[in-house]
Amino acid sequence: MGPFNNIAQSIIKEQELVIGPLAWSEARKVSGLHIDVQGNDVTLEGGDPKATIDRLVSQYERLFGRASQEVCKEAAAGITATMSRADIPASLLT
Repeated sequence: MGPFNNIAQSIIKEQELVIGPLAWSEARKVSGLHIDVQGNDVTLEGGDPKATIDRLVSQYERLFGRASQEVCKEAAAGITATMSRADIPASLLT
């Protein structure tokens, strides 16, 4: 899943700075995302990785609104900057 695991981990860690441990609890609810017990390893499992990232962003946005989506975009910016626009999940496009 290449950069998508890194994107997911960056988003969760950035959200954690804003909302604390709740960021990990919410991420665990996202289908297609696996987080180990210590929360150190985030992996995408099967399916479309772009859709999984979109679900993660949507999970935070449902709870915390549009500002949450901007936090996700900023968290992933360093990774998505090197990706083709076609490979970037829709929720992270500017």
